[in-house]
Amino acid sequence: MNKEQLAYFKEKLEEMSQEVMAGADKTLHEMTDSASNYPDPADRATAESDRNFELRIRDRERKLLAKIKEAMDRIEDQSFGTCDDCGDEISEKRLEARPVTTLCINCKTRQENDEKAKVG
Repeated sequence: MNKEQLAYFKEKLEEMSQEVMAGADKTLHEMTDSASNYPDPADRATAESDRNFELRIRDRERKLLAKIKEAMDRIEDQSFGTCDDCGDEISEKRLEARPVTTLCINCKTRQENDEKAKVG
């Protein structure tokens, strides 16, 4: 992968990271500002369910942040865009769709098929 492509993906990953952090800040702000008192148990249950859902989303985003950092590290060590399984180059189209990926489409497809075979 050339320097221009690496710079492009580094910027894309930085933008993704900023978006995730902004969402986390917004959630934190909303949760600390929300001192709601719900006298109706159904309203309280709905609010609790919504909060739990929001926290699950933020947990997934926390995991995404770790993957973004790993991808940025791969850019620095020049291994970004190389499949961890077969060593082939990951297509730019795939990296555009999922810049944190570590597998080419063939290896990812094989991995998913293996997982389905174990479950089924």
